[in-house]
This record gives sequence, C-alpha cells and structure tokens, in this order.
Amino acid sequence: MKLALFGAALTVLVAAVVWLGWGSGAAGAAAGFGALATAIHLGAVAALKPAMHGPFERLARRWAFGLTLRFGGAAVLGVAAVWRPDVFPPLPVAIGYLGVLVPLLFTEMRFLR
Repeated sequence: MKLALFGAALTVLVAAVVWLGWGSGAAGAAAGFGALATAIHLGAVAALKPAMHGPFERLARRWAFGLTLRFGGAAVLGVAAVWRPDVFPPLPVAIGYLGVLVPLLFTEMRFLR
C-alpha cells in the first residue's frame, strides 16, 4: 500500500513538473506513463517478494521477470512516442516514466522487507 501511494505521489509530482514545462496535454501523457511505471513496479515487487528467502535460482528468475516488465514499459513508451508523437510527446513521456520508475527502484529494498 505504501509503495502504491509513493508511486502515485511521484506521478503527481512529475506530472506537475511536466505541466509547467509543456502544458496540460503533455502532463496527462506523463501522468499516464508514471502510472504505468507504478503498476509495473508493483507487479515486479509482488513477484520478487515471495522469492526473497528461497533458493537463488527462484530469486534470479523473479528478478529477471521484473526487469522484463520494466523494459517492456520502456518499449511501450517508444512505440507510443513513435506512433502518436502528438499525443505522447517523447521527452515528457520519458520524464513521466523514468521520473517515477527510477526513484521507485532506489527505494525497492525498503518495500521488500
């Protein structure tokens, strides 16, 4: 629950920064990708948490699954920015995704206890 709230707060913060720089349309796209980053991170942590005290092979597989989810989010970002750059401006969308995902990654170990 705390992780979801932290991700939501980061999303709001990043969307506000993007809104100041690019306007409301870009802020909405950044907020959408911030929410995607939060959802991906929640899924990755949920997959990793049960494997923390098991065999290393299980931990490695779950870690790789989370990494794949995160790279999948980056791929969705790239496809959206190329497909509809008018709706998903590349820089604001990247700021929305990475501006939420990177701080969540740095605090991940707190939420795995």
